[in-house]
Amino acid sequence: MTVLKNIAKDRILQITVLITIISLFFARPRLADINFHTLFSVAAMLTLIQIYAYLHVLDVLAYKLTSIADNTRKLNILFTVLAVISGMFLGNDITALTLIPLYLSIAKKYKLPQILPVTLIGMGANIGAAFTPWGNPHNIFLVSRYDVSAAQFFGWAIPYLIASLIILGIVFLFIPKEKIPLQKTESIKISWRPTLITTAVFIFFFFGVFRIVDIIWPMLLAIALALLINPRIMLKVDYALLLTFTGFFIFVSDIQQIPAIVGIIHMWVNSETSTYLTSIISSQVMSNVPSTILVGKFTNYAEALFLGSNIGGFGSVVGSMANMLVLKTFNQHASVSKNKFFIEWTIMQFIGLIILTIVGWLLLMI
Repeated sequence: MTVLKNIAKDRILQITVLITIISLFFARPRLADINFHTLFSVAAMLTLIQIYAYLHVLDVLAYKLTSIADNTRKLNILFTVLAVISGMFLGNDITALTLIPLYLSIAKKYKLPQILPVTLIGMGANIGAAFTPWGNPHNIFLVSRYDVSAAQFFGWAIPYLIASLIILGIVFLFIPKEKIPLQKTESIKISWRPTLITTAVFIFFFFGVFRIVDIIWPMLLAIALALLINPRIMLKVDYALLLTFTGFFIFVSDIQQIPAIVGIIHMWVNSETSTYLTSIISSQVMSNVPSTILVGKFTNYAEALFLGSNIGGFGSVVGSMANMLVLKTFNQHASVSKNKFFIEWTIMQFIGLIILTIVGWLLLMI
């Protein structure tokens, strides 16, 4: 019942269902337009992420790292860098849901700043998630849609990651070094055997994403592993995201059969720069997952779409699902003004969006 409630209240899914139903009045979806490789990849990814969350791998890393932070700058650096690394492997959603409550518990205990550090954790999660195909679900679609090789994907991702880390490094220089007591390490045990088995399945999943093996086998193996460890893990999977992907594949299949709409969209994505900017702008109003599916069906500029969709996750609340989770988690755990956080978070998000938009454009030109 909880699973159905979570699916029903997902705003992006609600919008997707609405526009999909409307599109059905104009055309009927074609089975060939449903990208099952993407759907199976996302299902495997979401399952593996929930297994890692159940095993508390990120919690242990967070406690270990924060136990060595003796000032506010170091604490911010450790949390943000961990968010970047965690975003690469566990995605930005799980990273935000895990690290933000942990930081806020420390911040409230020692009366530390809350707004900037939480914002940096969210941004770090988005930056890290862009680096891997499974970090952001729409990256899986990009790899599948354009048949991108691992070398090509990381050839796009590495320069973007380096540039983003340099920008974060500059921000860290302005954070004061205020002394704080060393944190006590919480006693959380890792079950090493299931963790190592999950990692092996994750490596197998990597080969599936890049079509070295059929993706259906990593997906089935991930589901079987989750059921073996604890069947309740499958109740935590983000089925709303899977349905969102499916709904948008149906919607795009329908509008591809309407010549007038196809002509308009082709005008928006007829060059590398226009594809890049369209992806960023559309992400601000419809989130970067559905935006990537929509734009990706009408353009062949894969690198521009990769940069645009990942950079488009910054900015507005709906730019990325992780942004909404950052706000929700902050409101649940913070002790400072929610309105003040929203205003300052929004300003910093759009500053980040503008800076990274320029960075992405320069990367495309180079």
